[in-house]
Amino acid sequence: MLFNLFRLAFLLAVVVVVYALWTHRSKRDMSARQKILLVVYPWLMQAGQIFGKPTQVQNRALAQPSVSLYDLSYQTIDGKTESMRRWQGKKILIVNTASDCGYTGQYAELQTLQTQFAERLVIIGFPSNDFKQQEKGDNASIAAFCQRNYGVQFPLAAKSIVLKKSGQDPIFQWLTNPSKNGWCQQEPAWNFCKYLINEQGVLTHYFDTKISPLDASVINALQEGKK
Repeated sequence: MLFNLFRLAFLLAVVVVVYALWTHRSKRDMSARQKILLVVYPWLMQAGQIFGKPTQVQNRALAQPSVSLYDLSYQTIDGKTESMRRWQGKKILIVNTASDCGYTGQYAELQTLQTQFAERLVIIGFPSNDFKQQEKGDNASIAAFCQRNYGVQFPLAAKSIVLKKSGQDPIFQWLTNPSKNGWCQQEPAWNFCKYLINEQGVLTHYFDTKISPLDASVINALQEGKK
């Protein structure tokens, strides 16, 4: 019985690999691992919903930041300095990203979200190698990977550290420090965690990896305060 289950699992794995390599054969700049992860991503999301409740934290009291996000800036993926004040008056969704993660398929969903809410939302991706070294590439290769394989058009920051340790990016220092943002101390639990800031620069929501960018909870949060 155990042998038969092992054989079935092995055959299933072979089918997934062959299907992934064949389906995405045109994406020559994707590694075999990346193609396989793209195929299994929907199953991974389903498993996350079944076996673990995704974490969502909300600033229901609308606690105000003591440090303005708009006074901060970040390095773009092409080496420029961008002020967060540029996005004042829009909702901002900040996401820590990676190219070799099981959740990398969320790049496509993030771009769909950006297109859907283009007039009132900006998404900023922050590539990071903090989790199991799943973002080993340099800025140029990351930018090319995102554009070619997922059609990413929203802004990307330079690769940085997002966890609470030496060298943490200033934007993530603000996102994860309640003495700055007013309430939230939640650092990213994995790649593709999402922080939502409203039009007034108030951090309102944290959504973990297992919550799709197109989940109803994210859409509803984006529609809050809609005129």
